[in-house]
Amino acid sequence: MDQDDELTHLDREGQARMVDVGEKDKTAREARARATLRMKPGTRRVLLSGQVPKGDAMATARIAGIQAAKRTSELIPLCHPLAITGCDVSFEPASDDERLVVEAAVRCADRTGVEMEALTAVTVAALTLYDMLKAIDKGMAIEEVVLLEKQGGRSGHYRRES
Repeated sequence: MDQDDELTHLDREGQARMVDVGEKDKTAREARARATLRMKPGTRRVLLSGQVPKGDAMATARIAGIQAAKRTSELIPLCHPLAITGCDVSFEPASDDERLVVEAAVRCADRTGVEMEALTAVTVAALTLYDMLKAIDKGMAIEEVVLLEKQGGRSGHYRRES
């Protein structure tokens, strides 16, 4: 940890606390995150063909990811509730035949960022796909949940290096 970094979620006694952001200005903020779901090639073919026995898995996972972004503060104890202005969840087959990439972009105009909301969105979307596909592939794995980029706020612009 850099010497200028501060663990703002801890008080002087080391106890967890919710950071007071009341004095901060509301600014436009955006975060993008990614998760990868690894599955058998046959499972991915079923998913991409839209023939999942439980229904439209990607549409269901997209809605689940959006809902999760909106409810992040109910799941992560020290997150602030935010008025999200937009959330996009997308799916893209990876170049190999056994991975699907899940991405989310979340936006708000608030006093704190939406990184946790984007990370929650991709995780819940991937979990929803797992739930809808587990009858045909219990060996799936959710891999590499990462923040790709964030903009806005005092800490400025961050972009994950490749």
